Amino acid sequence: MTANELRRLYIDFFVKNYDHKEIRGSSLIPENDPTVLFTTAGMHPLVPFLMGEKHPSGTRLVDVQKCIRTGDIDEVGDDSHLTMFEMLGNWSLGDYFKKEAIEMSFKFLTSSREDGGLGLGLENLAFTCFEGDSDAPKDEESFGYWKELGVSEARVAFLPKKDNWWGPAGQTGPCGPDTEMFYWTGDEDAPENFDTEDSRWVEIWNDVFMQYNKTEDGKFVPLKQQNVDTGMGLERVIVALTGKKSVYETEMFKEALSEIRLLAGYSEPDEVQKVSERIIADHLRAATFIMGDQMGISPSNTDQGYVLRRLIRRAIRHGKKLGIEGDFVRKIAGIYVKQFGDYYTELNENQNFIYEEITKEEEQFNKTLHKGIAMLEKQMERLEEKKSEGVKAFEDNFFFEMFATYGFPIETTIEELEESGWINGEDDRTFVNEKFEHYFKEHQDKSRAGAEKKFAGGLADHSEEVTMYHTATHLLHQALRNVLGDHVGQKGSNLTADRLRFDFSHPEKMTDEQKAEVTNMVNAQIEAALPITMEEMSVDEAKEKGAIGLFESKYGDRVKVYSIGSEEDGTLFSREICGGPHVANTSELGKFKIKKEESSSSGVRRIKGVFVKEG
Repeated sequence: MTANELRRLYIDFFVKNYDHKEIRGSSLIPENDPTVLFTTAGMHPLVPFLMGEKHPSGTRLVDVQKCIRTGDIDEVGDDSHLTMFEMLGNWSLGDYFKKEAIEMSFKFLTSSREDGGLGLGLENLAFTCFEGDSDAPKDEESFGYWKELGVSEARVAFLPKKDNWWGPAGQTGPCGPDTEMFYWTGDEDAPENFDTEDSRWVEIWNDVFMQYNKTEDGKFVPLKQQNVDTGMGLERVIVALTGKKSVYETEMFKEALSEIRLLAGYSEPDEVQKVSERIIADHLRAATFIMGDQMGISPSNTDQGYVLRRLIRRAIRHGKKLGIEGDFVRKIAGIYVKQFGDYYTELNENQNFIYEEITKEEEQFNKTLHKGIAMLEKQMERLEEKKSEGVKAFEDNFFFEMFATYGFPIETTIEELEESGWINGEDDRTFVNEKFEHYFKEHQDKSRAGAEKKFAGGLADHSEEVTMYHTATHLLHQALRNVLGDHVGQKGSNLTADRLRFDFSHPEKMTDEQKAEVTNMVNAQIEAALPITMEEMSVDEAKEKGAIGLFESKYGDRVKVYSIGSEEDGTLFSREICGGPHVANTSELGKFKIKKEESSSSGVRRIKGVFVKEG
């Protein structure tokens, strides 16, 4: 089974058999969520609807969501870790709950291919349930439903919260116990008793029962609307179904790895080469998706761009380790655009941007490598008299500054120091890595300063201030289009109770006159006390009415369209597809002021704005 076949099989199963509506997966860049850099799970973009917002496509949904997780980047190269992955999910927004969700999962796993399922034998399946703690009781209910479907008690294990609890996506938000499904990958028959420590049992799916909301003080409060969020890792399932030992052995990476080996001049890798080629294949796949996203970004030294730069440069470094001569990253990116572009059409639409940015980053990195090595040699020469102290002679922040200033990967710094005799053994390597990680995390924390005031999961925080700033982004967006032109499109926003941050496509710095014109236009709409109304309609109807539809893929066939002003009296100012929430009238907003306009990344500008007290 290929990835394309599995995506279609999964979606069709829930659409045809259980009346789910297919919705398109969301951007990798979270909309209005400053607590995380990337969409990390299938549930992440749907948090407002899990919290009670009405979804235009109804209460039963199914989708495929692309995700990025950065915590395991250093683990990539083994058999299983990936930076970018796809998550299949079916959703109940206050509709069905545990019994129905478990039955649906069971039938998809065990029904024959002819009946739209995976055709897995029950003898090769095992399950886990939440064992309970002081926050929530033992999940005997899920256990009972599995038994009703014919599952042996010996194949069900109860595990603690660290294993069988999911969420929230950010610091607060919806969460709950889950029940997980495992598939036997061993060569011999599966044992009668389920041993959760046996790595041949591979988790392929989980059903999360969102019964609680985690509050800022760490309490778990029952949700008024109980939801089901399921997640099936596409890559992991492909590995299990094809009998492979690693995702890198599947068709998903076959062409990219073949090209890497061709460029490196070998046909079969040794163990060291295998790690490097996997890092290249993984990192450039993730980078291609990040740049090719609906809200694609460029490499930079902050936020998502910082992670993107690290991925590309780490891939280039491992290419050099393999002996690849010349530029190569564009070739690998091209393979992924071709491979995934039919389903993720944004890759085709943004391919020129992908190729330009990744080529530019490779050229820039090759130049900075020379500068970085020169700087490192200068520093070693300056500290030569302290060489007996080893790497402890260097200033604590030096290893991070080599990366931040010169884009020098920590692996490269370590290799150069080893070759020069400054690093001797694992203790020295650990010391350098720990110092680097300390300042790296400190840098990340600074770039997300004030996170304690920010909200998690899209617009899960419906506080008055955040709602006001969210409404103001609509006014700002339209004002920018009116002043600068229709090429302006939203590339991201970040809201707190104290300010808005709005990223938009525009090739050059705004003039003072343009900023003043935009500010005056926004404030004129606030002073006009325009009503804000919402209608549900199809995407086509929304476009016919002139709605800006930057996020329509997130909402499916039916969308919410918010209008500021009225066509009837000629005051219509803005019409935009959005999930909400908004104030009822612009008079509820304060006087708007642009505090800063700056570059966010290549071709993208950023405005920081606030409400100010008059007088």
